[in-house]
Amino acid sequence: MDEHYLNYPDKSARRMYVWLTKDKGYEVSLNRINRLYYNVMGLQSVLPGPHTSKRAKGHKIYPYLLRGLEINHPNQVWATDITYIPMAKGYLYLVAIIDLYSRFVVGWSLSNTMEAQWCADCFLEAIRIQGCPEILNTDQGSQFTSELFSTSVTGNDVLLSMDGKGRATDNAFIERLWRSVKYEKIYLNPPTDGLNLYKQLADYFRYYNTERRHSSIGDNFPIQYYHNALNKNSNESYPQKNVDSKRKKKVAKKKEK
Repeated sequence: MDEHYLNYPDKSARRMYVWLTKDKGYEVSLNRINRLYYNVMGLQSVLPGPHTSKRAKGHKIYPYLLRGLEINHPNQVWATDITYIPMAKGYLYLVAIIDLYSRFVVGWSLSNTMEAQWCADCFLEAIRIQGCPEILNTDQGSQFTSELFSTSVTGNDVLLSMDGKGRATDNAFIERLWRSVKYEKIYLNPPTDGLNLYKQLADYFRYYNTERRHSSIGDNFPIQYYHNALNKNSNESYPQKNVDSKRKKKVAKKKEK
């Protein structure tokens, strides 16, 4: 299901159920697919519909701050999300935080439960190492709307931004990260246990940050693009292509439209 969803993110649980039973021959109930799809795996169709990220009643929802915002420097906007990773027996969950300007993964963590404290700890460790962003963008999942998580963010003078309800495409950058880590690592090397998965993820994120060139940042490495921008006045900088001018041209064209 997880691999099929990465190829067809427009599928709802019902369409996934039809594919599994009609095309793949599995004998499984729609109720089970609904539970796995929404409650366990945290999946949702990118098309607007009744099943979107479920938030806990009574939790504060913060406004979406990225609409019309030009992201032009590192630590301006970070985004975080949780994804499901299937194991031979059961599931594990991965949370990651990415700097939207540079695509640099500033923090990640693995767990067997999706707790707010776990997400908060990942964020606090990331700001301990990299410093604070101006904005952190999340979805409306209960972990992120919890008071424990939100106070961990706002208590460090970081603005908390949340995707609009039914807008699964708002966090597109980190969704691409999930696709990359799964197709380039996990599906090619099915983890044997939690420790093996952790080692694979540590190796992949090192590669993703330091050795994998990204076309969206001028075929540079995320770590070089991130640190060069932070230290642009320093003599100790990585060589990189200038893509800021390209970004400004794109913004100008959008404004003309």
